[in-house]
Amino acid sequence: MKTTLAEGVGFRSKRGPILIALMLSTGLVAIDSTIVATAVPSIVHDVGGFTSFPWLFSAYLLAQAVSVPVYAKLSDIVGRKPIILIGIGLFLLGSILCGLAWSMPALIAFRVLQGLGAGAVQPMAITIAGDIYTLTERAKVQGYLASVWAISSVVGPTLGGVFSSLGIWRGIFLVNIPLCLLAGWMLIRSFHEDIERVKHRVDYLGAGLLTVSLSLIILGALEGGQAWAWNSAISIAVFAAGAVLFAAFILVERRAAEPVLPPWVVSRRLLATTAMISFGVGAIMLGLTSYVPTFLEGALSTSPILAGLALAALTIGWPISASQSGRVYLRIGFRRTAMIGVAVTVIGAAVLALTASTPSILLVAISCFIVGLGLGLVATPSLIAAQSSVEWNERGVVTGTNLFARSIGSAIGVAVFGAVANAIYSGTPGGSTDPHTIVSASGAVFLSVLVGAVLTVIAVIAMPATSHNAGSAGQHRRAEAIEN
Repeated sequence: MKTTLAEGVGFRSKRGPILIALMLSTGLVAIDSTIVATAVPSIVHDVGGFTSFPWLFSAYLLAQAVSVPVYAKLSDIVGRKPIILIGIGLFLLGSILCGLAWSMPALIAFRVLQGLGAGAVQPMAITIAGDIYTLTERAKVQGYLASVWAISSVVGPTLGGVFSSLGIWRGIFLVNIPLCLLAGWMLIRSFHEDIERVKHRVDYLGAGLLTVSLSLIILGALEGGQAWAWNSAISIAVFAAGAVLFAAFILVERRAAEPVLPPWVVSRRLLATTAMISFGVGAIMLGLTSYVPTFLEGALSTSPILAGLALAALTIGWPISASQSGRVYLRIGFRRTAMIGVAVTVIGAAVLALTASTPSILLVAISCFIVGLGLGLVATPSLIAAQSSVEWNERGVVTGTNLFARSIGSAIGVAVFGAVANAIYSGTPGGSTDPHTIVSASGAVFLSVLVGAVLTVIAVIAMPATSHNAGSAGQHRRAEAIEN
């Protein structure tokens, strides 16, 4: 079996084409997460459906989140390459259909298709990186992948604004076509796997129960306090149905020959704590990305572009620290590195919460940058620690579970922070249009983000100290890059 373990990480190395393909694939998801928001006014003006446009985001997030565990398990059975290509194909089809959408309901439906594609692309890109790069190399690779998010945080809103100003909002979806085709072609040409072809028993019932139950639970979290009241009959029914189906899923998994979400994923302390850390990271990220622009635009009448750039400091700080985290955890270990990161995150969140009463674009940008630096030192080492503790045939599930926990954290975070903000808006005569109320509500949200960061500290403390050499032996024997 030919492997490539010591040939460098850059674009010119033998694995360079795969790295470029993984970055392009990640870019599809990263740009899409920011490009749509700036085009909403143009979309609504063209196809209508103002009251339904939040579903452009909720439907996408929901489809992406619930599909991750299923894709992750399948990738451990049939390999990473088929799954990521399926994801790129679904994302491509969804993008084309979104560009042709004739109404808001149609656009929302096609966004679901995009979300199903994104649910395969993002975790598979990270898993493939874990397969073909050594532990020492992987932190640098994560820096490459994280840099995609930093670039997209600027490129996405800018492209969305340009397409909207030109009156061609459909271009925000059609621009994905060449990117999808190029990423797919490069993966087909350069990435090859050696998979042991054995007979598997696919857990269809478990996958179905997991998808439906989590769809209902995340739906309740996303729409509670928005589409319906938390204590309404529909809210209670959605959560109750989700809980019952999830309980049924747990019972099915105990008897399944090859469960889609094996019990060991939550029974191993390292995997459980790193998933909790990822949950906290997701909540912190969404708390800031959802409310920092509103805070600046409402309190200081800042332009959307300036508000977006202040928020971009968050995703600029992340790749800087993520790319350097390898040097740190190879010296002091995963847990200590994550502790430093979460401490920096708490400091940044504290600065933001304490200065919210005196709004300042500069202070917000600095705070977001500090939080980003901290999250890069938390998310990357904890994910790599989880990946490195298992063999190839378990790495897909582990990576998928970690990213799924982040998605759940984002959904729950949106629900909690939204409830906090709405409680202040509803109790003030000026509501969400009064600058003072916006400052108060945003300050309460930022304080909640700080609480979330402190709770994440507990998860990091509970994370077992592991050697960076753990699980590294033989982890690359299944994947190779072949020059053509």
